[in-house]
Formats: sequence, structure tokens, C-alpha cells
Amino acid sequence: MMRVKILILVSFILFHFQPARSQEFQANVTVLANRISSSVNKQIFQTLQSALYDFLNGRKWTNVVFSNNEKIQCNFLLNLSAATDNNTYSASLTIQTGRPIYNTSYQSPLMNYMDESFVFKYVQYQTLDFNENRVGGTDPLTANLTAVFAYYAYIILGLNFDSYGLRGGDPYFQQAQNIVSNAPEASSLNGWKPFDGLINRYWLVENLTNPKYNPIHDAMYNYYRQGLDQMLDHETDARVAVMSALSTLNTVNNEYNNIMFMQFFFQGKGAEIGNVFKHGTPDEKSRALDILSRIDVSNLNQYKQSLQ
Repeated sequence: MMRVKILILVSFILFHFQPARSQEFQANVTVLANRISSSVNKQIFQTLQSALYDFLNGRKWTNVVFSNNEKIQCNFLLNLSAATDNNTYSASLTIQTGRPIYNTSYQSPLMNYMDESFVFKYVQYQTLDFNENRVGGTDPLTANLTAVFAYYAYIILGLNFDSYGLRGGDPYFQQAQNIVSNAPEASSLNGWKPFDGLINRYWLVENLTNPKYNPIHDAMYNYYRQGLDQMLDHETDARVAVMSALSTLNTVNNEYNNIMFMQFFFQGKGAEIGNVFKHGTPDEKSRALDILSRIDVSNLNQYKQSLQ
């Protein structure tokens, strides 16, 4: 009887003192296969969706412990456009994630991006393996599936940590850089190389890790932690911080015109920035509009409506 009690006590201690390993993501994954021939068994795509969900939500990506209410909410939409006889698919991948703003229910769009060059191989029920020391795996097309999803997982982590602490995202951007440097190689795989276009996985992480673009990390921190997080209690100071972030991005844009990060950062932020300066002084509105007209032309009409 005493031995049973001791075993129960030991089990209790082991259970309650296991290292905390709460995962980082609360990710939704959707696989659309509307454009795939009806001759292909559509159950495959349900299996793929479940496997990707488990890959993102079940893996421990960092050494940081996340409580349930700290998990990063994100959406991955894999839209299949073509299939071949050897279980290879062409697709686009849309990634969205928000960043909760302090003391509000609002989520700022941290990332809203479509990767249009995604080719991978998937056989139903295959294990989604990812080894950071062997990103390319044994079959490039098969490895590309997990390499791309892991890459964006680290990008999301980097952006999130950057928004809370100055240069907080560096370790995760380096992980994404490692994936790019060791990415699967095949003639049909695009997005990993500088010559694959001006907007792709290579250039995004290059912008986030190249020391000459370091000020963009300062801008991220000022925009979110010093800016949006302070809007409820210290609106005037918050506007100053957001203006500082925009000025920093403007300086980077003047020195290095048309880097990918500029378009990437402002995607989905038109209404948000307009609201930040909605109650600003005429001078603040004028300065903000002047800067935004140079660094975010895509949302210019929206800014004009909000700030003029």
C-alpha cells in the first residue's frame, strides 16, 4: 500500500513539473481544391489540411512559453490551382496574422501576404517532416511543403516579437534565413532565390536580416509598442511614436527605394493609419500624408480621405 502511495506521489510530481511546452500558434489552415480535377480524390486535401494544422499547432517553434491567451492567431489559405499525375501541386498560399493591441479588442494586421509561387508534392497520409538541419530533405518537391510553411511560421514569430521588443524578432528571422539558405532545389521551385522576382521569400527575409535595413525593426517597435499600444491611454504620445515610425520608414525608402518590406508592411494598414491621425493636429495630418504619399502609394486615396 505504501509503495502504491509513493508511485502516485512520484507520478503527480512528474506530471506537474514537466517543462512547459505550450505551442506558439493558434493557426487555422484551409485547403481549397476547387480548381483541381474531379478525378482526383478530394479526401486527400482534407488529410493535407489536417496534417498542416497539426504541423503548425503541434510543433514547438521556440523556447518561449506561451499561455493560451498569448498564442498567435493566424490563417493559412492554400489555394490549389493545378495537379499532376505524380502527386505534385501548384498553389498560392495566403498568410494572415494580427497583433492584439493593448487594452483593446482590436487586432492590427501584422501580415497579409500572398505567396503565388508554391509547388509541392504530397501523398495522402505522408508524415510532414521538417528538419532544420536538412531543410531540403531527400525529395525537394516533398520537402518544399514543410519548408514553406516553416519559413512563414518563423516570419510570423519574428514580426510578432519585433513588435513587442526592440530587435526581438532577430532569432526567428535568422531561422527563416536558414531555411532560405538551405531550401529545396528543383527547376519547378520558385521563391527561394534572388532571381525569382523582386517580391518573394528570399527578398522578404533578406530585408529583415540585412544590417543596412536595421531601422525597419526600430520602426516596427515604435509603431506597435510605443504607438498603437499607447493609443487608448496616451493618444498624443502614441501619434508621435507612429509618426516617428513612418519617418524612419521614409528614410529607409529614400536610401533603398522599392525594397519589398515597404509593400509588405503597409498591406492592410490604410484604415488603421488613417484612424491613428484622425484626431491629430492639422500639422500632424499634413506631415503624415506627405510621408505616406511617398512610401505607401497603394493606400494613398484612403489616406487622402482620412487626413485631408
